[in-house]
Amino acid sequence: MTNDRDTMFSRVTRALQHRNFRLFFGGQTISLTGTWITRVATSWLVYRLTGSELLLGVVGFCGQIPTLLLTPLAGVLVDRVDRRRMLVVTQVLSLLQSALLAVLTLTDVITVTQLLVLQLVQGAINAFDMPGRQSFVVEMVEDRRDLPNAIALNSMMVNGSRVIGPSIGGILIAAVGEGWCFAVDALSYVAVIWSLLAMTTPPSTPSTNHAHPLEDFRRGWSYVASSLPIRSALTLVAITSTMGMPYTVLMPAMAAEVLGGGPNTLGVLMTAVGVGALAGGIYLASRRSVVGLGRVILVGTLLFGASLVAFSLSRRMPMALVALAASGAGFIVQMASTNTVLQTIVDEDFRGRLMGFYTMAILGTVPIGSLLAGVVASRVGAPLTIRLGGLLVVVSGIWFAYALPSIRAIVRAIYVERGIITVPPVDIDTGAKTL
Repeated sequence: MTNDRDTMFSRVTRALQHRNFRLFFGGQTISLTGTWITRVATSWLVYRLTGSELLLGVVGFCGQIPTLLLTPLAGVLVDRVDRRRMLVVTQVLSLLQSALLAVLTLTDVITVTQLLVLQLVQGAINAFDMPGRQSFVVEMVEDRRDLPNAIALNSMMVNGSRVIGPSIGGILIAAVGEGWCFAVDALSYVAVIWSLLAMTTPPSTPSTNHAHPLEDFRRGWSYVASSLPIRSALTLVAITSTMGMPYTVLMPAMAAEVLGGGPNTLGVLMTAVGVGALAGGIYLASRRSVVGLGRVILVGTLLFGASLVAFSLSRRMPMALVALAASGAGFIVQMASTNTVLQTIVDEDFRGRLMGFYTMAILGTVPIGSLLAGVVASRVGAPLTIRLGGLLVVVSGIWFAYALPSIRAIVRAIYVERGIITVPPVDIDTGAKTL
Protein backbone atom coordinates (compact mmCIF):
# COMPACT_ATOMS: atom_id res chain seq x y z
CA MET A 1 0.00 0.00 0.00
CA THR A 2 2.82 2.39 0.81
CA ASN A 3 4.36 1.92 -2.62
CA ASP A 4 0.97 2.55 -4.25
CA ARG A 5 0.52 5.74 -2.26
CA ASP A 6 4.05 6.87 -3.08
CA THR A 7 3.45 6.17 -6.76
CA MET A 8 0.18 8.10 -6.70
CA PHE A 9 1.79 11.04 -4.90
CA SER A 10 4.77 11.16 -7.25
CA ARG A 11 2.44 11.01 -10.27
CA VAL A 12 0.33 13.89 -8.97
CA THR A 13 3.33 16.08 -8.12
CA ARG A 14 5.83 15.14 -10.85
CA ALA A 15 6.02 18.66 -12.36
CA LEU A 16 7.34 19.92 -9.00
CA GLN A 17 10.60 18.11 -9.75
CA HIS A 18 11.40 21.12 -11.97
CA ARG A 19 12.98 23.85 -9.79
CA ASN A 20 11.52 26.81 -11.65
CA PHE A 21 8.01 25.43 -11.54
CA ARG A 22 8.44 24.61 -7.84
CA LEU A 23 9.42 28.23 -7.12
CA PHE A 24 6.50 29.50 -9.17
CA PHE A 25 4.08 27.10 -7.47
CA GLY A 26 5.06 28.29 -3.98
CA GLY A 27 5.07 32.00 -4.78
CA GLN A 28 1.81 31.92 -6.70
CA THR A 29 0.06 29.92 -3.97
CA ILE A 30 0.73 32.70 -1.48
CA SER A 31 -0.14 35.46 -3.95
CA LEU A 32 -3.36 33.85 -5.14
CA THR A 33 -4.50 33.31 -1.56
CA GLY A 34 -4.26 37.08 -1.18
CA THR A 35 -6.13 37.55 -4.46
CA TRP A 36 -9.06 35.47 -3.24
CA ILE A 37 -9.12 37.37 0.05
CA THR A 38 -9.45 40.56 -2.00
CA ARG A 39 -12.19 39.14 -4.23
CA VAL A 40 -14.35 38.26 -1.24
CA ALA A 41 -13.61 41.60 0.42
CA THR A 42 -14.39 43.56 -2.75
CA SER A 43 -17.76 41.86 -3.24
CA TRP A 44 -18.69 42.37 0.38
CA LEU A 45 -17.53 46.01 0.37
CA VAL A 46 -19.67 46.81 -2.66
CA TYR A 47 -22.69 45.08 -1.18
CA ARG A 48 -22.15 46.78 2.19
CA LEU A 49 -21.85 50.23 0.59
CA THR A 50 -24.77 49.87 -1.84
CA GLY A 51 -26.89 46.79 -1.12
CA SER A 52 -27.27 46.58 -4.90
CA GLU A 53 -27.14 43.35 -6.90
CA LEU A 54 -26.84 45.47 -10.05
CA LEU A 55 -23.65 47.13 -8.78
CA LEU A 56 -22.21 43.73 -7.92
CA GLY A 57 -22.58 42.97 -11.60
CA VAL A 58 -21.12 46.34 -12.62
CA VAL A 59 -18.03 45.82 -10.43
CA GLY A 60 -17.55 42.37 -11.95
CA PHE A 61 -17.89 43.93 -15.39
CA CYS A 62 -15.24 46.57 -14.71
CA GLY A 63 -12.82 44.01 -13.30
CA GLN A 64 -13.00 41.82 -16.40
CA ILE A 65 -13.86 44.00 -19.41
CA PRO A 66 -10.18 44.98 -20.02
CA THR A 67 -9.45 41.28 -20.41
CA LEU A 68 -11.99 41.05 -23.22
CA LEU A 69 -10.56 44.09 -24.99
CA LEU A 70 -6.82 43.68 -24.41
CA THR A 71 -5.87 40.00 -24.16
CA PRO A 72 -5.83 39.26 -27.90
CA LEU A 73 -3.23 42.00 -28.43
CA ALA A 74 -1.52 41.04 -25.16
CA GLY A 75 -1.04 37.58 -26.65
CA VAL A 76 0.86 39.18 -29.55
CA LEU A 77 3.16 40.85 -27.00
CA VAL A 78 3.68 37.57 -25.13
CA ASP A 79 5.02 36.00 -28.34
CA ARG A 80 7.51 38.88 -28.72
CA VAL A 81 8.99 39.52 -25.24
CA ASP A 82 10.71 37.73 -22.36
CA ARG A 83 7.77 36.23 -20.49
CA ARG A 84 9.44 36.12 -17.06
CA ARG A 85 10.29 39.84 -17.14
CA MET A 86 6.79 40.60 -18.30
CA LEU A 87 5.34 38.71 -15.31
CA VAL A 88 7.59 40.59 -12.87
CA VAL A 89 6.20 43.87 -14.21
CA THR A 90 2.56 42.75 -13.98
CA GLN A 91 3.03 41.48 -10.42
CA VAL A 92 4.65 44.73 -9.25
CA LEU A 93 1.79 46.73 -10.77
CA SER A 94 -0.75 44.45 -9.07
CA LEU A 95 0.99 45.00 -5.74
CA LEU A 96 0.72 48.78 -6.16
CA GLN A 97 -2.95 48.54 -7.14
CA SER A 98 -3.84 46.46 -4.06
CA ALA A 99 -1.83 48.77 -1.79
CA LEU A 100 -3.74 51.81 -3.08
CA LEU A 101 -7.05 50.02 -2.57
CA ALA A 102 -6.02 49.21 1.01
CA VAL A 103 -5.06 52.82 1.78
CA LEU A 104 -8.32 54.22 0.41
CA THR A 105 -10.39 51.71 2.36
CA LEU A 106 -8.48 51.97 5.65
CA THR A 107 -8.74 55.74 5.57
CA ASP A 108 -12.50 55.39 4.97
CA VAL A 109 -12.52 57.49 1.81
CA ILE A 110 -13.24 54.65 -0.61
CA THR A 111 -16.19 55.18 -2.95
CA VAL A 112 -17.86 52.89 -5.43
CA THR A 113 -16.49 55.04 -8.26
CA GLN A 114 -12.92 54.66 -7.00
CA LEU A 115 -13.48 50.94 -6.63
CA LEU A 116 -14.72 50.68 -10.21
CA VAL A 117 -11.67 52.56 -11.53
CA LEU A 118 -9.27 50.34 -9.58
CA GLN A 119 -11.09 47.27 -10.87
CA LEU A 120 -10.52 48.52 -14.41
CA VAL A 121 -6.82 49.00 -13.65
CA GLN A 122 -6.45 45.51 -12.23
CA GLY A 123 -8.35 44.08 -15.18
CA ALA A 124 -5.92 45.73 -17.58
CA ILE A 125 -2.96 44.29 -15.66
CA ASN A 126 -4.54 40.82 -15.70
CA ALA A 127 -5.06 41.06 -19.46
CA PHE A 128 -1.27 40.88 -19.88
CA ASP A 129 -0.51 38.73 -16.84
CA MET A 130 -2.79 35.79 -17.65
CA PRO A 131 -1.59 34.87 -21.17
CA GLY A 132 1.99 35.51 -20.08
CA ARG A 133 1.62 33.19 -17.10
CA GLN A 134 -0.12 30.46 -19.10
CA SER A 135 2.57 30.57 -21.80
CA PHE A 136 5.42 30.67 -19.28
CA VAL A 137 4.41 27.29 -17.81
CA VAL A 138 6.01 25.64 -20.85
CA GLU A 139 9.35 27.34 -20.12
CA MET A 140 9.31 26.28 -16.46
CA VAL A 141 8.83 22.58 -17.26
CA GLU A 142 11.74 21.24 -19.29
CA ASP A 143 10.16 17.83 -19.96
CA ARG A 144 7.09 18.37 -22.13
CA ARG A 145 5.63 15.09 -20.87
CA ASP A 146 5.12 16.83 -17.53
CA LEU A 147 3.24 19.76 -19.08
CA PRO A 148 -0.29 18.32 -18.51
CA ASN A 149 0.63 17.68 -14.88
CA ALA A 150 1.99 21.24 -14.52
CA ILE A 151 -1.23 22.70 -15.90
CA ALA A 152 -3.27 20.53 -13.52
CA LEU A 153 -1.07 21.53 -10.58
CA ASN A 154 -1.48 25.15 -11.61
CA SER A 155 -5.24 24.63 -11.39
CA MET A 156 -4.82 22.95 -8.00
CA MET A 157 -2.75 25.93 -6.86
CA VAL A 158 -5.43 28.38 -7.96
CA ASN A 159 -8.15 26.43 -6.24
CA GLY A 160 -6.17 25.50 -3.15
CA SER A 161 -5.83 29.23 -2.59
CA ARG A 162 -9.53 29.49 -3.33
CA VAL A 163 -10.17 27.17 -0.39
CA ILE A 164 -7.97 29.13 2.02
CA GLY A 165 -8.46 32.70 0.76
CA PRO A 166 -12.24 33.14 1.17
CA SER A 167 -12.16 31.64 4.66
CA ILE A 168 -9.40 34.02 5.73
CA GLY A 169 -11.21 36.86 3.95
CA GLY A 170 -14.48 36.19 5.77
CA ILE A 171 -12.68 36.14 9.12
CA LEU A 172 -10.72 39.32 8.37
CA ILE A 173 -13.79 41.20 7.14
CA ALA A 174 -15.69 40.32 10.31
CA ALA A 175 -12.72 41.12 12.57
CA VAL A 176 -10.98 44.17 11.10
CA GLY A 177 -12.80 45.13 7.89
CA GLU A 178 -12.14 44.98 4.17
CA GLY A 179 -9.15 47.35 4.15
CA TRP A 180 -6.84 44.91 5.90
CA CYS A 181 -7.83 42.23 3.38
CA PHE A 182 -6.49 44.45 0.61
CA ALA A 183 -3.31 45.12 2.62
CA VAL A 184 -2.69 41.39 3.05
CA ASP A 185 -3.18 40.92 -0.69
CA ALA A 186 -0.61 43.63 -1.48
CA LEU A 187 1.92 41.94 0.79
CA SER A 188 1.28 38.54 -0.80
CA TYR A 189 2.58 39.73 -4.18
CA VAL A 190 6.09 39.90 -2.71
CA ALA A 191 6.19 36.09 -2.69
CA VAL A 192 5.54 35.63 -6.39
CA ILE A 193 7.86 38.49 -7.37
CA TRP A 194 10.65 36.86 -5.37
CA SER A 195 9.96 33.45 -6.95
CA LEU A 196 10.21 34.90 -10.46
CA LEU A 197 13.48 36.71 -9.67
CA ALA A 198 14.94 33.54 -8.09
CA MET A 199 14.43 31.42 -11.21
CA THR A 200 17.32 30.46 -13.45
CA THR A 201 16.03 30.36 -16.99
CA PRO A 202 17.90 30.49 -20.28
CA PRO A 203 17.54 33.70 -22.27
CA SER A 204 14.09 33.87 -23.78
CA THR A 205 13.85 33.35 -27.52
CA PRO A 206 10.70 35.25 -28.47
CA SER A 207 9.47 35.34 -32.00
CA THR A 208 11.69 37.23 -34.42
CA ASN A 209 8.67 38.11 -36.53
CA HIS A 210 8.59 41.89 -36.72
CA ALA A 211 5.29 42.23 -38.55
CA HIS A 212 2.90 44.92 -37.39
CA PRO A 213 1.11 43.83 -34.18
CA LEU A 214 -2.27 44.01 -35.90
CA GLU A 215 -0.96 41.70 -38.64
CA ASP A 216 0.27 39.28 -35.97
CA PHE A 217 -3.16 39.47 -34.36
CA ARG A 218 -4.82 38.72 -37.70
CA ARG A 219 -2.58 35.70 -38.21
CA GLY A 220 -3.39 34.44 -34.74
CA TRP A 221 -7.09 34.88 -35.33
CA SER A 222 -6.88 33.00 -38.65
CA TYR A 223 -4.94 30.21 -36.96
CA VAL A 224 -7.62 29.82 -34.28
CA ALA A 225 -10.56 30.12 -36.69
CA SER A 226 -9.14 27.53 -39.09
CA SER A 227 -8.77 24.83 -36.41
CA LEU A 228 -11.98 22.98 -35.49
CA PRO A 229 -10.62 21.68 -32.13
CA ILE A 230 -9.30 25.09 -31.06
CA ARG A 231 -12.30 27.17 -32.08
CA SER A 232 -14.75 24.62 -30.62
CA ALA A 233 -12.88 24.49 -27.31
CA LEU A 234 -12.68 28.28 -27.05
CA THR A 235 -16.36 28.64 -27.94
CA LEU A 236 -17.35 26.18 -25.21
CA VAL A 237 -15.16 27.98 -22.65
CA ALA A 238 -16.60 31.36 -23.67
CA ILE A 239 -20.20 30.19 -23.31
CA THR A 240 -19.49 28.56 -19.96
CA SER A 241 -17.75 31.65 -18.62
CA THR A 242 -20.39 34.07 -19.90
CA MET A 243 -23.43 32.14 -18.72
CA GLY A 244 -22.09 30.20 -15.73
CA MET A 245 -19.35 32.12 -13.95
CA PRO A 246 -21.40 35.26 -13.10
CA TYR A 247 -22.92 33.25 -10.24
CA THR A 248 -19.85 34.31 -8.24
CA VAL A 249 -20.78 38.01 -8.37
CA LEU A 250 -24.25 37.13 -7.08
CA MET A 251 -22.86 35.08 -4.19
CA PRO A 252 -23.17 37.93 -1.61
CA ALA A 253 -26.89 38.21 -2.45
CA MET A 254 -27.33 34.43 -2.12
CA ALA A 255 -25.45 34.44 1.19
CA ALA A 256 -27.38 37.36 2.68
CA GLU A 257 -30.88 37.14 1.22
CA VAL A 258 -31.41 33.44 0.49
CA LEU A 259 -29.30 31.76 3.17
CA GLY A 260 -29.59 34.53 5.77
CA GLY A 261 -25.87 34.84 6.49
CA GLY A 262 -23.09 37.41 6.51
CA PRO A 263 -19.44 37.64 5.44
CA ASN A 264 -18.53 34.36 7.13
CA THR A 265 -21.30 32.61 5.18
CA LEU A 266 -19.97 34.11 1.98
CA GLY A 267 -16.48 32.87 2.84
CA VAL A 268 -17.78 29.35 3.51
CA LEU A 269 -19.69 29.28 0.22
CA MET A 270 -16.62 30.38 -1.74
CA THR A 271 -14.53 27.83 0.13
CA ALA A 272 -16.92 25.04 -0.92
CA VAL A 273 -16.33 26.01 -4.56
CA GLY A 274 -12.60 25.85 -3.95
CA VAL A 275 -12.77 22.44 -2.26
CA GLY A 276 -14.57 20.98 -5.26
CA ALA A 277 -12.17 22.64 -7.67
CA LEU A 278 -9.20 21.34 -5.70
CA ALA A 279 -10.60 17.82 -5.95
CA GLY A 280 -11.02 18.25 -9.69
CA GLY A 281 -7.44 19.47 -9.97
CA ILE A 282 -6.11 16.46 -8.07
CA TYR A 283 -7.99 14.16 -10.43
CA LEU A 284 -6.48 15.85 -13.48
CA ALA A 285 -2.98 15.86 -11.98
CA SER A 286 -3.22 12.10 -11.39
CA ARG A 287 -3.92 11.40 -15.07
CA ARG A 288 -1.01 9.92 -16.98
CA SER A 289 -1.79 11.29 -20.45
CA VAL A 290 -3.69 13.90 -22.41
CA VAL A 291 -5.47 11.10 -24.26
CA GLY A 292 -9.18 11.01 -23.41
CA LEU A 293 -9.54 14.62 -22.25
CA GLY A 294 -12.38 15.35 -24.70
CA ARG A 295 -14.78 13.24 -22.67
CA VAL A 296 -13.45 14.85 -19.49
CA ILE A 297 -14.20 18.32 -20.91
CA LEU A 298 -17.74 17.23 -21.74
CA VAL A 299 -18.42 15.71 -18.32
CA GLY A 300 -16.99 18.78 -16.57
CA THR A 301 -19.24 21.09 -18.58
CA LEU A 302 -22.41 19.12 -17.82
CA LEU A 303 -21.50 18.80 -14.13
CA PHE A 304 -20.88 22.54 -13.84
CA GLY A 305 -24.21 23.47 -15.44
CA ALA A 306 -26.28 20.95 -13.47
CA SER A 307 -24.69 21.95 -10.16
CA LEU A 308 -25.50 25.63 -10.78
CA VAL A 309 -29.15 24.66 -11.22
CA ALA A 310 -28.98 22.73 -7.93
CA PHE A 311 -27.37 25.68 -6.14
CA SER A 312 -30.06 28.03 -7.39
CA LEU A 313 -32.67 25.76 -5.80
CA SER A 314 -30.81 25.59 -2.46
CA ARG A 315 -32.39 27.19 0.57
CA ARG A 316 -30.21 25.57 3.22
CA MET A 317 -26.46 25.51 3.66
CA PRO A 318 -25.81 21.75 3.29
CA MET A 319 -27.41 21.55 -0.17
CA ALA A 320 -25.75 24.81 -1.21
CA LEU A 321 -22.31 23.58 -0.14
CA VAL A 322 -22.63 20.25 -1.97
CA ALA A 323 -23.86 22.00 -5.13
CA LEU A 324 -21.06 24.57 -5.03
CA ALA A 325 -18.40 21.90 -4.47
CA ALA A 326 -19.72 20.08 -7.55
CA SER A 327 -19.71 23.32 -9.54
CA GLY A 328 -16.10 23.98 -8.58
CA ALA A 329 -15.08 20.48 -9.66
CA GLY A 330 -16.95 20.68 -12.95
CA PHE A 331 -15.62 24.11 -13.84
CA ILE A 332 -11.97 23.40 -13.14
CA VAL A 333 -12.09 20.02 -14.87
CA GLN A 334 -13.49 21.66 -18.00
CA MET A 335 -11.14 24.65 -17.99
CA ALA A 336 -7.90 22.85 -17.08
CA SER A 337 -8.58 19.99 -19.51
CA THR A 338 -9.23 22.50 -22.28
CA ASN A 339 -6.03 24.36 -21.42
CA THR A 340 -4.05 21.11 -21.50
CA VAL A 341 -5.38 20.09 -24.92
CA LEU A 342 -4.79 23.55 -26.38
CA GLN A 343 -1.22 23.76 -25.03
CA THR A 344 -0.55 20.29 -26.44
CA ILE A 345 -1.80 20.86 -29.99
CA VAL A 346 -0.80 24.52 -30.54
CA ASP A 347 2.14 25.43 -32.79
CA GLU A 348 4.84 27.10 -30.69
CA ASP A 349 4.86 30.32 -32.75
CA PHE A 350 1.20 30.89 -31.85
CA ARG A 351 1.29 29.88 -28.16
CA GLY A 352 1.12 33.39 -26.71
CA ARG A 353 -1.66 34.47 -29.03
CA LEU A 354 -3.68 31.31 -28.38
CA MET A 355 -3.31 31.82 -24.63
CA GLY A 356 -4.48 35.39 -25.18
CA PHE A 357 -7.64 34.11 -26.87
CA TYR A 358 -8.03 31.45 -24.17
CA THR A 359 -7.78 34.12 -21.46
CA MET A 360 -10.32 36.22 -23.35
CA ALA A 361 -12.67 33.24 -23.51
CA ILE A 362 -12.29 32.23 -19.87
CA LEU A 363 -12.12 35.69 -18.27
CA GLY A 364 -12.86 38.31 -20.90
CA THR A 365 -16.41 37.11 -21.49
CA VAL A 366 -17.21 37.15 -17.77
CA PRO A 367 -17.85 40.94 -17.62
CA ILE A 368 -20.62 40.62 -20.18
CA GLY A 369 -22.14 37.81 -18.17
CA SER A 370 -21.62 39.67 -14.87
CA LEU A 371 -23.33 42.79 -16.14
CA LEU A 372 -26.15 40.76 -17.66
CA ALA A 373 -26.52 38.74 -14.46
CA GLY A 374 -26.67 41.91 -12.37
CA VAL A 375 -29.41 43.36 -14.57
CA VAL A 376 -31.44 40.15 -14.65
CA ALA A 377 -30.97 39.51 -10.92
CA SER A 378 -32.22 43.02 -10.09
CA ARG A 379 -35.48 42.06 -11.83
CA VAL A 380 -36.01 38.36 -11.12
CA GLY A 381 -33.62 37.68 -8.23
CA ALA A 382 -30.28 35.92 -7.90
CA PRO A 383 -31.57 32.30 -7.70
CA LEU A 384 -33.47 32.37 -11.02
CA THR A 385 -30.59 34.18 -12.73
CA ILE A 386 -28.13 31.49 -11.64
CA ARG A 387 -30.56 28.75 -12.70
CA LEU A 388 -30.90 30.14 -16.21
CA GLY A 389 -27.13 30.37 -16.54
CA GLY A 390 -26.73 26.76 -15.46
CA LEU A 391 -29.27 25.55 -18.01
CA LEU A 392 -27.47 27.38 -20.82
CA VAL A 393 -24.18 25.76 -19.78
CA VAL A 394 -25.84 22.33 -20.02
CA VAL A 395 -27.08 23.18 -23.52
CA SER A 396 -23.53 24.16 -24.55
CA GLY A 397 -22.31 20.80 -23.27
CA ILE A 398 -24.86 18.98 -25.42
CA TRP A 399 -23.65 20.94 -28.47
CA PHE A 400 -20.04 19.97 -27.70
CA ALA A 401 -21.04 16.32 -27.43
CA TYR A 402 -22.31 16.39 -31.01
CA ALA A 403 -19.09 18.05 -32.24
CA LEU A 404 -16.74 15.78 -30.29
CA PRO A 405 -16.35 12.90 -32.82
CA SER A 406 -15.06 15.25 -35.53
CA ILE A 407 -12.77 17.02 -33.05
CA ARG A 408 -11.31 13.70 -31.91
CA ALA A 409 -10.31 12.69 -35.41
CA ILE A 410 -8.31 15.90 -35.96
CA VAL A 411 -6.66 15.86 -32.53
CA ARG A 412 -5.71 12.21 -32.97
CA ALA A 413 -3.74 13.06 -36.11
CA ILE A 414 -1.87 15.81 -34.22
CA TYR A 415 -1.08 13.44 -31.33
CA VAL A 416 0.30 10.87 -33.76
CA GLU A 417 2.39 13.50 -35.54
CA ARG A 418 3.92 14.69 -32.24
CA GLY A 419 4.57 11.18 -30.92
CA ILE A 420 2.02 11.36 -28.11
CA ILE A 421 0.38 8.21 -29.45
CA THR A 422 1.98 5.73 -31.79
CA VAL A 423 -1.00 4.23 -33.61
CA PRO A 424 -1.46 5.72 -37.11
CA PRO A 425 -4.52 7.90 -37.72
CA VAL A 426 -7.66 5.91 -38.45
CA ASP A 427 -11.28 6.70 -39.06
CA ILE A 428 -13.34 8.78 -36.64
CA ASP A 429 -15.13 5.86 -34.98
CA THR A 430 -11.95 3.86 -34.34
CA GLY A 431 -10.16 6.92 -32.97
CA ALA A 432 -12.99 7.86 -30.64
CA LYS A 433 -11.05 7.36 -27.41
CA THR A 434 -8.08 9.53 -28.34
CA LEU A 435 -9.60 12.78 -27.10
